[in-house]
Amino acid sequence: MNKIYTDAGLLVLRVGAGLLLAFGHGLGKMPPSEGFIGGVEKLGFPMPVFFAWMASLSEFFGGILIALGLFTRPAAFFVTCTMATAAFLRHADDPFGTKEKALLYFIIGIFFLLSGGGKYGLGKVFFKSGKLGDLS
Repeated sequence: MNKIYTDAGLLVLRVGAGLLLAFGHGLGKMPPSEGFIGGVEKLGFPMPVFFAWMASLSEFFGGILIALGLFTRPAAFFVTCTMATAAFLRHADDPFGTKEKALLYFIIGIFFLLSGGGKYGLGKVFFKSGKLGDLS
């Protein structure tokens, strides 16, 4: 019985966090604005247009993939990298309240990087043979 509750809790966290990330943060950055690209450039990234697009795609499509439980681990990897950049570089000198969301998504990203999408993710439907590894 405890396993059922664990799988259900994982589903709720995955869908909730994924959709909130995608539509609360990622959608507004699609396509990346000149201001966002300029912010990426100020961080010292080479090819700021490319990295701004990668951050935007990571938040939007990464959030959707996490919500679906499809390619959860790769999506979580990119979300974690993006959120680490936001929390530890972009908001490095800002008060905690400013970087709190980025830190929260960073921690959630690490969780899904380690756990995968769970029993009720689409990855279990498409990759249940295990031939491609556990990309759920």
